[in-house]
Amino acid sequence: MDIKELLPKDTEGRLRIIQETVPGRQITLAHVITSPKPIVYRKLGLNPDIDFDRSAIGIITVTPSESAVIGADIAIKSGDVYLGFVDRFSGTLILTGRISAVESAVKAVIHYFQNDLGYATCPVTKK
Repeated sequence: MDIKELLPKDTEGRLRIIQETVPGRQITLAHVITSPKPIVYRKLGLNPDIDFDRSAIGIITVTPSESAVIGADIAIKSGDVYLGFVDRFSGTLILTGRISAVESAVKAVIHYFQNDLGYATCPVTKK
């Protein structure tokens, strides 16, 4: 028997996917993309009219998802970064700016959530 036959389907035979978040307070992703290509900005709907050689994109994912608003506030108050995207429904936060500013902002968010709010956090990664 093929595994695809065992997956749940709707009444029309389409694959049905259910996504759930686990209750808890955690940051599951904190990554800094250094010197991304302009196409990455465009595909994310971000402003590509910046200096690409000294730029970065910071990505943070947090649960509960409404916490992304707090993360956005901490990040933009920490330095010269731009808020590229914040989604209180998925918990996604995207920051842009110079590499050092984005890295500092992501670290500031992690520090605040871990030390002041008691969230479980992940290490900041950078590539």
